[in-house]
Amino acid sequence: MVSVQRTMIVNQPVDVVVDYLQDFSRAEAWDPGTVSCTRLDDGPVTEGTRWRNVSRFRGNETELIYTLRTRAADRLVFVGENKTVTSTDDLRFRPVDGGTEITYDANLDFHGLVKLAAPFLRTEFERLGDEVEKTLPDVVNGLPRG
Repeated sequence: MVSVQRTMIVNQPVDVVVDYLQDFSRAEAWDPGTVSCTRLDDGPVTEGTRWRNVSRFRGNETELIYTLRTRAADRLVFVGENKTVTSTDDLRFRPVDGGTEITYDANLDFHGLVKLAAPFLRTEFERLGDEVEKTLPDVVNGLPRG
């Protein structure tokens, strides 16, 4: 398994941050690896809502189907799956003076022979975590204040 964690501070209240990030299709704006992310169902975003996410990693595109597994006032958990990996994006939110602290944990559990390559991929996933740490706060800070 490869795990990457980043903690960021944004100048928006927790409810605005959670409302924005609960729609995983918005990953196109804040996740530099995401090529496209399309919702697969209709209605309000709730636990069980699903998206088709296409990401570019090391020059190749890969598709995962993500499901919102947890939607709470202070936490969002998305789980993406395909035949080679299960990706869990766990976002926790805590109010701080003037905004919100976001703790973002990305965990990738590889399947089959790809599991053997996981230790060699860590550096690339750390680089992607660094990019998200720069992009996500800029996008969230640019939202209208709630």
